[in-house]
This record gives sequence, structure tokens and C-alpha cells, in this order.
Amino acid sequence: MNWMQVEAYLKGDDRCVLPIGSVEQHGYLSLGVDMICSERISVEAAESLGVPVFPVLSYGITPYYKDFPGTICLRQETATALVRDVLDSIKRAGFKRVLMVNGHGGNNPVGAFAQEWMSEHPGMAIKFHNWWNAPKTWAKVQEIDKIASHASWMENFPWTRLANVAMPSERKKMIDLNLMRAMNPAQVKTFIGDGNYGGYYQRPDEEVLALWQVAVDETRAIIEGPWPT
Repeated sequence: MNWMQVEAYLKGDDRCVLPIGSVEQHGYLSLGVDMICSERISVEAAESLGVPVFPVLSYGITPYYKDFPGTICLRQETATALVRDVLDSIKRAGFKRVLMVNGHGGNNPVGAFAQEWMSEHPGMAIKFHNWWNAPKTWAKVQEIDKIASHASWMENFPWTRLANVAMPSERKKMIDLNLMRAMNPAQVKTFIGDGNYGGYYQRPDEEVLALWQVAVDETRAIIEGPWPT
């Protein structure tokens, strides 16, 4: 869209979608899994509604993966300052209802910040949506295979895979997440090895695409509403 199209859109609707993700290790998958998925699911969910989607905020809060080459980590205060500036600009343009589609668990402090920002800006409504563990999407994950986690099959889509990278065939045993959260980045890298927390590395495309469709539909329903009035 150009600015004139945005101006025209805002005469009839005030909703928009802001995807946020991260650039971090995902085992054998792309470093960009979280930003790729959050933007793609936003676009697919919003397209039929005619609701604009802003470009993804690619970098996130991921201190535990700092020792994995290619991981980019924002400080929490940097991430929230960035989101503040983006939301201020969105509000100034005339948008009043914002769905933030989050692709990375480490960004949850951004969701808390969004609540704080709303309290300072009456008339603005923000929903913070972790697409991968929303109720219907997570139920579909569990229906397919109850052992699923970071960098496992549940994030292995045709658009997050890398060419000429073979996936292990075994089902990895789940790591102790509570123990991992008490470790420094060097310890985390040693502890989790290739980056998969546990579960199969890949499942048939028929299954993962069915999961994706549930996630798209669930995200679309959140865009549709209800919203505060």
C-alpha cells in the first residue's frame, strides 16, 4: 500500500496487524522461523478481510540462544522502546485496533508492555496473539503429536525449511525446560545440542499444513473480533 491507500482505508476501518518475531536458532530450520511464520500467518489471515499488515518486526528477545551463531538478541528495553515508537506511529496514522501476532515466546514482555501502552492511550485496543499456542492451534498440535516443541516438527513448514538440509529421523527426548531456564547461554548451547527441544524433526506435509490452516483461521477470527467499543 501507499500512504494514500492507507488514508482511504482508515475512512472505513481502523484495524491493522503487526507481526513480531525473532532471528534465532531453530535447529536445522531457518534462523528466521519466528519472523517468517508471524508475518505469513498475519498476511494469510488478514487478506480476505482487507485488513492491512505491517512488515514484521524481525528481531526479538532471545538471550538464552546468544551462543548459537546467527542469533540476534534485543535487550528487553530495546524491544519495548521499538514497539512503543511503532505503536505511536500507528496511532498517529489513525489506527485504533491493533492485533500483534507474535511468533516468539521470548517476546511475551512486549505483550505486557502493550497493556501498559494502552493504559496511556485511551481509545486504543491491542490484542497480543501467540499464534503457535493459541487454544485451537495448540489443540491441533496435540491431536497430531503430543511431543512437539521449539525447532521440532510443529515449526517445520515448507517455508521454514532450508534447501539441501536433511532432517534427523528420530524422535528426540524432551529436554528439562526448567533446568534449561536456569542456564547461561553457553550452558544452553551444550545442553540442547542441535536446538530441538524434543519431538520429531519433521512430519508429513499433510499434517503440518492442516495445523497451519487452523492457525490461520484462528488468527483471522481474532482480527474479526469482537473488539472493545
